[in-house]
Amino acid sequence: MRFGNIKKSYKILLAGVFLLLAFFILIRPVRFHNSTSTVLLDRNGQLLSATVSDEGMWQFPETDTVPYKFAICLTQFEDAYFWYHLGVNPVSVVRAMVQNIKARKVVSGASTLTMQLVRLSRKGKPRSYLEKVVEMVLAVRTELSYSKRTILAKYASHAPFGGNVVGIDAAAWRYFGTSPDNLSWAEAASLAVLPNAPGLIYPGRNPHLLIEKRNRLLKKLMRKGYIDEEAYRLALLEPAPNPANALPQKASHLLTRCIHDGLKGQLVKSTIQRQIQDNAQRIANRYHRHFMANGIRNMAAMVVDNKNGEVLAYIGNILTNNPANSSLVDIITSRRSYGSLLKPFLYGYMLSEGLLYPRELVKDLPVAYAGFTPQNFSKTFEGAVHANEIISRSLNVPSVNLLKEYGLEKFYNNIRNIGLYSIDKPASHYGLSIILGGAESTMWELARAYSALARKVQTDTSCGVYLHYDAEAKPDANQRISAYGIGSGAAYLTLEALTQANRPGEDGTWRSFISSQRIAWKTGTSYGFRDAWAIGVTPDYTVAVWVGNADGEGRADLIGVAAAAPVMFDIFSILPASKWFTPPYFDLQKAITCKQSGLMASENCPDTISELVPAVKTKTLPCMYHRKIYLDKAKRFRVTRSCVSGSQITSASWFVLPPAQEWFYKRVHAEYKSLPPYKDGCHANHDEVQNIDLIYPFYGADIYIPYEAKGKRSQSIWKATHRNPNATIYWHLNEKYLGKTKGVHEMVVDPDPGTYTLTLIDDQGEVFRRKIKIIGTEK
Repeated sequence: MRFGNIKKSYKILLAGVFLLLAFFILIRPVRFHNSTSTVLLDRNGQLLSATVSDEGMWQFPETDTVPYKFAICLTQFEDAYFWYHLGVNPVSVVRAMVQNIKARKVVSGASTLTMQLVRLSRKGKPRSYLEKVVEMVLAVRTELSYSKRTILAKYASHAPFGGNVVGIDAAAWRYFGTSPDNLSWAEAASLAVLPNAPGLIYPGRNPHLLIEKRNRLLKKLMRKGYIDEEAYRLALLEPAPNPANALPQKASHLLTRCIHDGLKGQLVKSTIQRQIQDNAQRIANRYHRHFMANGIRNMAAMVVDNKNGEVLAYIGNILTNNPANSSLVDIITSRRSYGSLLKPFLYGYMLSEGLLYPRELVKDLPVAYAGFTPQNFSKTFEGAVHANEIISRSLNVPSVNLLKEYGLEKFYNNIRNIGLYSIDKPASHYGLSIILGGAESTMWELARAYSALARKVQTDTSCGVYLHYDAEAKPDANQRISAYGIGSGAAYLTLEALTQANRPGEDGTWRSFISSQRIAWKTGTSYGFRDAWAIGVTPDYTVAVWVGNADGEGRADLIGVAAAAPVMFDIFSILPASKWFTPPYFDLQKAITCKQSGLMASENCPDTISELVPAVKTKTLPCMYHRKIYLDKAKRFRVTRSCVSGSQITSASWFVLPPAQEWFYKRVHAEYKSLPPYKDGCHANHDEVQNIDLIYPFYGADIYIPYEAKGKRSQSIWKATHRNPNATIYWHLNEKYLGKTKGVHEMVVDPDPGTYTLTLIDDQGEVFRRKIKIIGTEK
């Protein structure tokens, strides 16, 4: 008998376990499937901007915690025994039944917070006794699956707060402009009473009802000891929620980017520093008002922390109400011509490979490469320019000459390795124009590349920069970008060359910028004046600015140094000042260089300096510009030992440029002294110095000879130069003698289409030849 009772009890126990298991399997706890807003926070958790959900609601992603004040207010108003029951409060159920029977209608629902959470998840279900039973069952099931804090958080995230506002986070920001954690007791109480009747006391509709409910709750809190009498009286003085408050819309283009990057419906804690974002936005807005008056409608800017790659400010564009302004376009991620912004990287590559000295003279002459004829912005040439001035003054022709020497394919591969992935066509597609903005990249890629350059100075490793805006994103080694191909020493010298605060811009005018710190900066202007760029670098920050029209419309004022650089310098003024880079001596060495040519000093260089150069094996020759020459005692003529006795000869070191370079160089360098002519009877038969050169047609140029209006073919004027101003040059085109010139060496020619050999012979027998192609005539 006893064994039978045990067996029966065992069966009952098994049945209970089975029913409980079935209960867990067949009845699921509360779940929500509605979409949520995409929310963007700054690095400190402050709201920057948000979108409505797909249903048009302001509902932030579900929170996992509820602030203390709101939790107290909510439980005291809705469910004082929330922490003690298992989803259903039996006492409240009995009391509600008695009240409803006496009133002969439903006056109390006995709903706990858990039951209300269930009702929120079962949208559209009619209120009935059967539905109430279902809510009770689901409430118990939910209590068995979730902790009390989780249930409270779910309710706070899905409760209605009037209008299209759902959830405590959206409500706190919408009505009080603050996060739920910063709510006062009065604010928390106001929000706690809203879900009970959001339609009746929606803020702005019946403010007196809302205030009355809030104040009753505050009094209850005082009675129970949650607040003292002073806090209670101060809370009563606070105003009702303001329904006119709008959620902030800062860094809205970054918010849109989050959605495009797969973060839709999520809460994104960004790396943005709100104060920097706001100050940079004010600067951008101020300049934008000025630009708009000149037909320039768009601009963008970003600030990067070089130490960790975090984006501190993100201004994708300036928002306006006019759709024609294309203000919704995020310029930071848009491909644009970058103008001259890649010139410093070419300089760094050549320094790193020992192909260039920091101040080495580079040719600045008219030139053409396969139909590409680069021009300096000023339309002038200087014959020879120091390499560091090429990037500080943004000279085009010397840059193209350097790229030709370095190698297009190698340069293309290097810039791809520093993260300029938008330049995605073959190198041959762009040609040498790639150094002048003949391709397109994005501000994101360019700012990252400059930040990597700054980081390279401070470390000899290749850890690179992981540029990111998501504070919780995990660094991906594949997304780290280093200054590939540029050593630390070369990176330092490159940035040093970009520090001039007073320099000529691409428009040829000098501009001075006052800054409290040293800034390495580079500007860029695209062809047709469509894009104006400025990117600046300090050890701590990189600031990038773009000004222009998103639709590509060009404007005469769209010049990097005039439009973008002032904005960049103003943004730097709101950032903490940085001490300049410490030279990376581990990758630098001292070298004795020629002061005038910038090359390794030769025995003929009269003035030398000691300067830092990359610690690499140099592939350049010593200075070839300084030559030892022999002069007469008066130092007016060159002589040789065959015509003058040794006692009448004096030697001198002379700075000598090739004739074509000299022709341009001495027009901007008054101190340049041409080689003295040979004394009569003293000309050397084998003078090592070239004396003749052709100015036009220049090397590589194909010549068109157009027709005039009346159908008569025009003539072309060709120009040569000679070191001796009194020399005579005899001109020959193929075998045909054209004539002779003296002093000013210009010859009028009108050849038919074809390929010719131009031969120039001076009165001392020196010969110069160049192939010239006449590719046709235009009629």
